[in-house]
Amino acid sequence: MSHMDLLGDLIARARKAGADAADAVLVAGSSLSVSRRDGQTEQLERAEGQDLGLRVFVGQQAAIVSATSIDPNGFDRLAERAVAMARVVPADPYGGLAEAMSPPEMGDLELDDGHEPDATTLLGRAEMAEQAARSVSGITNTEGAEAGFSRTEIVLVTSAGFAGRVLRSGHSISATALAGSGTDMQRDYDYSSKVYFSDLDDPETIGLSAAHRALARLGPVRPKTAVVPVVFDPRVSTSLLGHFLGAINGGAVARGTSLLKDRMGQAVFGAGITIIDDPRRVRGSRSRLFDGEGVATRTRTLIEGGVLQTWLLDSRSARQLGLVSTGNAARGTGGPPSPSSTNVYMQAGTLTPAQLMADIREGLYVTELLGGGMNGITGDYSRGAAGFMIRDGVIAEPVAEITIAGNGLEMFANLVPANDLVFRRGTDAPTIRVDGLTMAGG
Repeated sequence: MSHMDLLGDLIARARKAGADAADAVLVAGSSLSVSRRDGQTEQLERAEGQDLGLRVFVGQQAAIVSATSIDPNGFDRLAERAVAMARVVPADPYGGLAEAMSPPEMGDLELDDGHEPDATTLLGRAEMAEQAARSVSGITNTEGAEAGFSRTEIVLVTSAGFAGRVLRSGHSISATALAGSGTDMQRDYDYSSKVYFSDLDDPETIGLSAAHRALARLGPVRPKTAVVPVVFDPRVSTSLLGHFLGAINGGAVARGTSLLKDRMGQAVFGAGITIIDDPRRVRGSRSRLFDGEGVATRTRTLIEGGVLQTWLLDSRSARQLGLVSTGNAARGTGGPPSPSSTNVYMQAGTLTPAQLMADIREGLYVTELLGGGMNGITGDYSRGAAGFMIRDGVIAEPVAEITIAGNGLEMFANLVPANDLVFRRGTDAPTIRVDGLTMAGG
């Protein structure tokens, strides 16, 4: 039997055991990862596994059971246990399967390249990345280089008649370089992660980038405390999107714990800002035709002209808010669905990064953020940071051991994006400038 047929059988047994409705999800996959350090193979690991989750509803009482084996001989026992659990828990007035379920659309998002590199290939790529990093003058050591592959199958079947399957591949390469020595030692990294092996960055490019990043950080100083413009490198500007996504998560909005809970239809960002959630991007790392409840996905504009257009909703949070699911449910095998974004990006602006910084007499260019975050209710923002000073519009000396602080709503309203958007992750943003942040240093 196929995995889809097996889950269909499990759903049937849950109904027979007394469930009014049920859904089942299976996640199965394999991975291969290697690492090289000091010219030697440090790790070679292969893993295979599968997890099964069954959710049942008895009225509006629900329970979830999970297993790490897919044995039809145990399905009756699994279903009976889930139904027995559901009958003794409190009813959830907002629980239930999604109403907008439909057969998955046909379409090819190119989520599996069908290519599985062997260990020799991965070791060769890791070796090239590390050698490239070590070849740069001033690099004293490395923390090694890694290469990896994974393939994951996700199957969802519900008692409402939905059945869908996703097969996804993933490929990665990374390197970390060390420069200097003693108390002046600095480290930095670079990486590439893609759905298709052929889309990965060249290993030597990754190694050289890690090396030059580490060298640039040598001899950091601790600047004086001041209120300055702060420019976020694309590697960390995505964190600002992350704070925004947390604030429009339907669960937080329904609980009243979001600083944006009363801002639907209002200006949150500047008039030139557009933010999009695109689950249909070809070869996107978070692309999908249907969500974790079987609801069809579609591209949504979250912010248009600075104005908040929608929350991210699963069926439960949608019911709490008197709305309908936006197809943003995500789930594993051991817990219920919850709202989550897919491929989110902020559209690029018109200025180059150099033009964005040109009028800054003294400011901060951030390349690393540590700890802290943004308070989801008040918007208070505080993060440890490292990077470089900006002096007379040009990136200058490296700085470290500083904190940047401000208010999230003010940051959203005043940020300015550059024109250098590149799709590298599941959440992407260009270089971003935010004026008026406090840089706490020496």
